[in-house]
Amino acid sequence: MEGSMDFLQLFNADLSSYILSCLDDPADIVRVSSVSRSWRQFVIANGLCKKLCLRLFPEVSSATSVIEVNNMIEPIEAESTDSVESENLKRDHLVYAVLARGPTPNLRKDCILEAISASSTDNYPEESIQNTLEPSDRVNERPSYWSSEGESDPGVPETLTYKLASKLCFITEINIQPFQAFFQSGFPIYSARAVRFRMGHSKAPEMERDLMDESEAGHRSVDDYIVWTYVSPDFPMLQEKCLQKFNLPQPVLCIGGILQIELLGRVQQQEMDGLYYICVSHVQVVGRPLTPVFDAELIDLTGTFVLKYCPTVNNSNSSTAALEDETGAPSHLHSFTARLMQRAGLNFERMIRHTLLRDVGNVDYNGESDDEYIE
Repeated sequence: MEGSMDFLQLFNADLSSYILSCLDDPADIVRVSSVSRSWRQFVIANGLCKKLCLRLFPEVSSATSVIEVNNMIEPIEAESTDSVESENLKRDHLVYAVLARGPTPNLRKDCILEAISASSTDNYPEESIQNTLEPSDRVNERPSYWSSEGESDPGVPETLTYKLASKLCFITEINIQPFQAFFQSGFPIYSARAVRFRMGHSKAPEMERDLMDESEAGHRSVDDYIVWTYVSPDFPMLQEKCLQKFNLPQPVLCIGGILQIELLGRVQQQEMDGLYYICVSHVQVVGRPLTPVFDAELIDLTGTFVLKYCPTVNNSNSSTAALEDETGAPSHLHSFTARLMQRAGLNFERMIRHTLLRDVGNVDYNGESDDEYIE
C-alpha cells in the first residue's frame, strides 16, 4: 500500500519482537499474524503467544511440553527437523493463544467439585465441611455450617481444603460467608480475623484418593499430601453475616486442582464454654475450569506438567463469546476483533486455525500480496 511501511523489514528481529511483545491481548497477536504471510511466520517463529501467556500466567512455565489431542491442524510430512519444529511452533501458537484468553469469558461461581477436609470439626458429621457447599445457612429447617473445635487461644488457625472442578482452573476470587449462630443468645458471628489461600496439587494420584477417604474427613491435616505452588496475601475478614468477596491480586492458574482456605485467628467466644470457634456457612470459588479443553498431566513433585489441549467443536452462534466481558457485551479493547470475527463467522479458536490452515500462496488477507503491508 503506497505510503505505508513494514517495520518488520526496517528493524532487526529483536526490536520487532520487543514492539509486538507490548501487545497484551492474544486476540491482537492473532490479528497481527493475519496481516501477511511474513508477519504470520514472524509471530509464530518468535513464540509471541507463548511469551504473552507466560507473562500473564507465570504458572504455565512449569509446562515441559504441549500435546494437542486429536490434532486438527493438517500434518505435513516430516521430511526434516525444520518441518517438525515448524509444526511444533504452530501448535504452540494455537494452544498458548487459547490458554492466554484466561479467565475473562464464562466465569462461574461453582468451581469447587467437592470438599476434601477440615483441620478440625466440632461435631462431625453434623457440622462438616460438606455443609459449606450449600448456599443457605439452613437446610431442611436445620442450621447448615462447618464449625471448628473450640480453642482457648484465639490465635489458633484452621484450614478448609477443597478439590476444584479441573486440574487446570483459573481462579479470580474466593467468597466466604461466616456463620451467625441464630440459636445462641446475642446471635454471635463466628468469623475469622483474616483469610489466606493456597493452591497446589497432590504429590501422587494415589495420595489424592487417600485425601478423599471419608473415614477421616472430620479431622485431618493434608499438608503431607499436597505440594503448594501458590500462596495469596492475607485478607482481613469482617465479623459480618454476608458473603465476603476476596479478590486475588491477579487471576491465578491453579495447576493440580487443590484449594485450601486458611482461617487465621478467631474473634468470637462461645458463651457456654468460653472457647473461641470459627464457623463458615458457605464458600464459593469464582473462576473458570479449563476442562474439557485443557488438562494437566503432572510429572513430578515440583509441579512440572504436560499441557494437554483437547480442541472442541464450537457453536458458531458463540462466535464472539470469548471476546465478551461478564456483562455479555464486547469490551472496548476487543470490539474491533469481535466485529471482525462475527463477520467471518469465527470464534477465537477457529480464527487461529483459519490463520494456520489458510492458503500460503501469493495472496493473503484482504486480497493483498505478501510484499505489501496491510494497515
